[in-house]
Amino acid sequence: MKTRLTTLFLLCLTAVVTASAKEVPQLVNVMSHESMLLNGKWHYIVDVQEEGYYDYRMNPTRWGFFRNAKPQRPEDLIEYDFDKAPVMNIPGDWNTQDERLFFYEGTVWFKTAFQAQVPIEDGYRTLLYFGAVNYDCRVWVNGREAGHHVGGFTPFNFDVTEMLRNGENTVIVKVDNKRRAENVPTQIFDWWNYGGITRDVMLVKVPPTYIESYKLALNRTTAKKGSSSIDFTVSLNAKEAGRQVQVSIPELKVKKTFTTDDEGRISAAIDVKTKALQLWSPETPKRYQVELWLRGKAADGIGGSDVVADSIGFRTIETRGKQLLLNGKPIFLRGISIHEEKPNGGGRANSTADAHTLLSWAKELGCNFVRLAHYPHNEYMVREAERMGILVWSEIPCYWTIAWTNADTYRNAERQLTDMIRRDQNRANIIIWSIANETPHSAQRDQFLSRLAKQARQLDDTRLISMAMEVTSASNYKNRLQDNMNEYVDVISFNQYIGWYRDVNDAPKMEWEIPYDKPVIVSEFGGGAKYGLHGPKNQRWTEEFQENLYRENVAMLDKIDGLAGTTPWILKDFRSPRRVLDGIQDYYNRKGLYSDRGEKKLAFYVLKEWYAGK
Repeated sequence: MKTRLTTLFLLCLTAVVTASAKEVPQLVNVMSHESMLLNGKWHYIVDVQEEGYYDYRMNPTRWGFFRNAKPQRPEDLIEYDFDKAPVMNIPGDWNTQDERLFFYEGTVWFKTAFQAQVPIEDGYRTLLYFGAVNYDCRVWVNGREAGHHVGGFTPFNFDVTEMLRNGENTVIVKVDNKRRAENVPTQIFDWWNYGGITRDVMLVKVPPTYIESYKLALNRTTAKKGSSSIDFTVSLNAKEAGRQVQVSIPELKVKKTFTTDDEGRISAAIDVKTKALQLWSPETPKRYQVELWLRGKAADGIGGSDVVADSIGFRTIETRGKQLLLNGKPIFLRGISIHEEKPNGGGRANSTADAHTLLSWAKELGCNFVRLAHYPHNEYMVREAERMGILVWSEIPCYWTIAWTNADTYRNAERQLTDMIRRDQNRANIIIWSIANETPHSAQRDQFLSRLAKQARQLDDTRLISMAMEVTSASNYKNRLQDNMNEYVDVISFNQYIGWYRDVNDAPKMEWEIPYDKPVIVSEFGGGAKYGLHGPKNQRWTEEFQENLYRENVAMLDKIDGLAGTTPWILKDFRSPRRVLDGIQDYYNRKGLYSDRGEKKLAFYVLKEWYAGK
């Protein structure tokens, strides 16, 4: 009898564990939909040995943490209780909210409870949306598995309609940020591995059929001919033909209706008066209010209309020989690299306020461009940069040594690339999709990255493709850039650290040969200094050393043929476990032009002066 009950218990438990919700494609512009934020104080349990997930498989008398079990009798043994566990701010990283977890890499469980009403309108659905979770997460709603996602910097959502109930609901998330060789990024990288639910969590209400993705972009060909046409595409979440979508841009007097094809898609052109169209640029970051309206099925009496609103700018970006052309005119990208980290030691940045602070520092430096390294940053960052008139390089974390021959690794990288492009395809300020940073050369690497480049081109041909290369051929003071990926990118970008990993006195003697008729961006250069440490210019870690390094480097860069911009490394000091020098680094990469607290180092003024002349 005991064996039979145990077997029955296992069957029931397996049914609960495997009854997954449906992961649906990422919803573009989630901010425009009716939603309920689940941000706030979540309970958490640190699970070093992942007991809460794996132990129930070996011992069916124990409950996995995802069940949120409670004792039913005084003698019941349940060795966890979320309601008695401490709380943490979500979104947020665990490293800076619990000093015990500063260096922790492993599993932490999170739980929140909320009151909700299941949609009563005919056929409406509820999506559970995560802006990002680092890195591997599993999600349960009311004890039922909603899904599994891998990748730390892009959004995802599950359809949890059938899992919700009227009244109190619970969401439990298992988060694992352990580094693995097959991950993207891989085991070794030079930034802090912030673990946790690092971006917004929300419930999103959508009709049975809704606008899943859309894109509006200025047609470059017509713009060259003196007229203006906006390329307009829409994808519904269902393959429904004959659905009408109205697009309205009041300021341009546009109000047109289009009909979906058999795939539930629309691909059309919208003509606008050229004189009426003001193009987005750093000087005039003009955006237009756009509204898309998917009409309900009036014929059969079913509602379900969907309205999406956005603010969209229109511009062109292209190359001509070694020039970058924004809206048909040459531009020099006065840039800086930025990590997604709050000022003042605050951990992972995750708000518009964080974005505004960092971007304001970049503007004070004289920047019109930022490289968001080395992964897709928060959507707030991209949108705030667009509002402030700052161009953007957006990147996926194919960083250093990726498992090039691993098929799952490639699928992971391609998904991150796809999700990055999908989320931000309507942001006018993004001009470069970057597929990698400092990857060692090999045939396997070339095959991996060329596939990514082709995928990026297929997904979005209105922007440029680049990657941060390494200079691999050097003879005395002559450097020649050679990279087989040159044929797949539109912009040649490379990192170099003359003066930091090579004597600063070498910079005036350096000659650069870049044998490609394409624009050049020096995507990294610089060196470290601890704010407030002063001394002679040949003494490492002093502000004077970094100041002299920048002075020598910008003079050297002026000699590079086809130089179209730079993104020095980096805006501010940021945390890195690789930087262990006591009293100087203290687990910070000190290459910032600002300290972590926003204090300007002497090198700041060198770059600011150089940019003023550009």
